[in-house]
Amino acid sequence: MANYYLDFEQPLKEIDQKILELEGDSSSHKEELSLLTSEREDCLKQIFSKLTRWQRVQLARHPQRPLSMDYISSLSPNFIELHGDRYFGDDSAIVCGLGSIDDVKVVFLGQQKGKNTKENIYRNFGMMRPEGYRKALRVMKLAEKFKLPIISLIDTPGAYPGIGAEERGQGEAIARNLFEMSSLKTPIIAIVIGEGASGGALGIGVCDKMFMLENTWYSVISPEGCASILWRDAAKAPEAADAMKVTPEDLVEMEICDEIVKEPIGGAHRDFDETVKSLKTSILSEIDNLKSVDPESFLDNRIARYEKMGNISDLK
Repeated sequence: MANYYLDFEQPLKEIDQKILELEGDSSSHKEELSLLTSEREDCLKQIFSKLTRWQRVQLARHPQRPLSMDYISSLSPNFIELHGDRYFGDDSAIVCGLGSIDDVKVVFLGQQKGKNTKENIYRNFGMMRPEGYRKALRVMKLAEKFKLPIISLIDTPGAYPGIGAEERGQGEAIARNLFEMSSLKTPIIAIVIGEGASGGALGIGVCDKMFMLENTWYSVISPEGCASILWRDAAKAPEAADAMKVTPEDLVEMEICDEIVKEPIGGAHRDFDETVKSLKTSILSEIDNLKSVDPESFLDNRIARYEKMGNISDLK
């Protein structure tokens, strides 16, 4: 059971508390526990079968939601992390390295948040600096050199907007990644595991296939940011989420997302093992599909992929 509940999960919290109170003497309350367990299942289905876009955003930010290193460690126990951009330093907001999923060798990139305040400060809340994007590009170039597929895990509220990051070329670093990733001669699979906001996400998000876990979001700006700009009121974030269409279903319709990876009812944090199992199946299947792609055609395929996402008209 979770020990943190979002606002819309409060009915579930009340049931869980009753179950915990009775579990200490389960032999005396067997029938009542059975009824409460059944009621809990019905409550879960009722809450999570009709989530709004804003509730999806909240679930993507859940404090107990699995992070990149959780997925990497589970998918690849032999993962070896690589550090540094060879220009300025290391960026702990992104984890990069080599590993294997079963017997398939891959390169991982993963934007990493923290699980508590101390970790979040160390990880900069998953907001990458220029050295993070340059570290990611360095490791992606290794992947290309050794013909290894790239698995990019996206989970960020955006690139870090601080003065130091701007002084070291934040915009150039993101633009360079977009340019270089477009022509890498190796498969790239991007997976949104939480939040996918702005250029902070896109800087490691150019890909051949994009997956999104069921309770995630991906957009050019956060709902709060959009609401602050359009209505000068961040409290209108729910309306902004609806207007921007940020959910996986919306992005499949817009042909941005290729596959939605189902989560256990209630979110990935309620059954991490089942989530990893589903994600692993999707990754290995897609890697197998991309094996037949001619390395020289990746650039043309990516151009075609991104061109069809928008409407283009010539003004004469």
